[in-house]
Amino acid sequence: MRTLTSSRSAAPLALAAALLAAFVFLFAWPQSAAAHDALVESSPAADSTVETLPGELTLTFSAALIGGDGSTEIVVTDAAGESVTDGPAELDGAMVTQPLVAEADAGQYQVLWKVVSSDGHPTSGEFAFTVTTSTLPAEPSAAPTETVAPTPDETQTAAPAEDPSMESIASFSPGWLIGGAVVLLVVAILLFLLLRRRGPRDSESDTPAER
Repeated sequence: MRTLTSSRSAAPLALAAALLAAFVFLFAWPQSAAAHDALVESSPAADSTVETLPGELTLTFSAALIGGDGSTEIVVTDAAGESVTDGPAELDGAMVTQPLVAEADAGQYQVLWKVVSSDGHPTSGEFAFTVTTSTLPAEPSAAPTETVAPTPDETQTAAPAEDPSMESIASFSPGWLIGGAVVLLVVAILLFLLLRRRGPRDSESDTPAER
């Protein structure tokens, strides 16, 4: 009888212990796993398409985050992998605001975020959105090259015009001039000899003959 009574009294205790273990497993563990704050909203939204890159990106979480140096980091990159963030992220309770550059190209943008949840555990995630219109300044088109006629050099002097009289003089020098001088010299010598020969004869003819 005592054995039966003791076994009957232990049964409720074992049942209570099992129920307590089930309660801890079913309620305590999921609550600790769900304690990390989750991203509930973003602007631009994940997988959305916007016309131009906005001036800032905002992330809204399920609870107020824990701030501090290096606790909140937002990285936004364009299709080429270049960062488009403009300064550090700002934390205000459950909202994080990340300033972005004013000029950006069209394409897909990747967002990487890391925050510290209200339970003190870091959490992170990523998503993407697409920009359809570039806000980069247009590159100036190359102006057509203008062909400029070469200007005459002021230091160059015009070639003097050829004088016909100079050509005629040039045609007589130096060969013709030397030849003419030789001819004139020969004529002068011949005249001198001729006059010399005639001179005595003329004087003899002028002398009267002796009787």
